Amino acid sequence: QVQLVESGGGLVQAGGSLRLSCAASGRTFSSSALGWFRQAPGKEREFVAAFSWSGGYTYYADSVKGRFTISRDNAKNTVYLQMNSLKPEDTAVYYCARRRGSSWSAPEDYDYWGQGTQVTVSS
Repeated sequence: QVQLVESGGGLVQAGGSLRLSCAASGRTFSSSALGWFRQAPGKEREFVAAFSWSGGYTYYADSVKGRFTISRDNAKNTVYLQMNSLKPEDTAVYYCARRRGSSWSAPEDYDYWGQGTQVTVSS
């Protein structure tokens, strides 16, 4: 069993920064690939970023490349999403999830999900 708990969301002005955290429990964390997704009201859940189990490879949606950075701390069982130069269109509920399938960007290839944390970017 894997449990994921996100935190760090909030209200920020455009151009600002936030760092999201995802605390994971479960013995499979160190060998898991993890990702971040987001869902805005009325829209489908979309891929944001992910990294391979070894941490050697990272993947980003085109919309966040150069602005967001995903990282992990195995000792703390925590994955982070550093978000800089935030835009109003980044407003969404952000989720972390564990990857089990072959796709990095398809939500259906992730099995465990956190409850989400709200990020609101004002213009």
